[in-house]
Amino acid sequence: MSLNKIELLNVRKSFALGKGVVRDVVGDVSFRAAPGEFVSVIGPSGCGKSTVFNIMAGLEPPSSGHVIVDGRDRTGDCTPFAYMPQKDLLFPWRSILDNTALGLELAGMKRKDAREKARELFAAFGLAGFEDNLPFELSGGMRQRAAFLRTVVLGREILLLDEPFGALDSLTRIEMQNWLQGVWAEHAWTAVMITHDIHEAIFLSDRVVVLGARPTRVRLDLKVDLPRPRTLAMTASKEFALLEEQLLEALHDESRKALTANALSAA
Repeated sequence: MSLNKIELLNVRKSFALGKGVVRDVVGDVSFRAAPGEFVSVIGPSGCGKSTVFNIMAGLEPPSSGHVIVDGRDRTGDCTPFAYMPQKDLLFPWRSILDNTALGLELAGMKRKDAREKARELFAAFGLAGFEDNLPFELSGGMRQRAAFLRTVVLGREILLLDEPFGALDSLTRIEMQNWLQGVWAEHAWTAVMITHDIHEAIFLSDRVVVLGARPTRVRLDLKVDLPRPRTLAMTASKEFALLEEQLLEALHDESRKALTANALSAA
């Protein structure tokens, strides 16, 4: 049995721009997540993080390379993953319960059974009593919890989180980070998250992968060796600051490379 839950092996992606011009977006990306591990992916703007994520989720084919899940090649297969985008994408005319049951219904489950399965998670997600509310009646944090519930109720073992808290204010974001840490630990999901927030990446993750400037490659795979559960007080520690410094240095170096490359291509 593979020691990795998911592994990207030598993934590359190029786009044809016409007139024989090819743009390499993903150069050669390999990284992995062990069962129950939380891995964050950061990188300079425009480096290809979302492209890597879409390839991982089976939403976009790689030009070459493989996505391995539990030791099997699952390239192009979206079924092992539960995917949560940045926006909650809740339908405004459906109740919170109906929104969270939607994925199960689309997967073929009867509406009554889907609603009951989703309802079982409402207390654990801090949504008990809001089953019949419409999305506009909930706070931003509660809507994100509802979106997260809709994601995990499908029963997939790998969560792909695309900046799930990026649209929230800072205080709500901190609350959601604490909440996510708790439910992740309780359910032992394997999680891979894209984020622009270095602080968030350290706080939540077992490892942080830094992607380089386009065509992107893995420039740093940093282990976050901090005890769990993480606390807000821990973020003021020397150990946390050292990790933050290493990631900032790597990220700033790649951002400078990206700016230089963009300037040269525009010249």
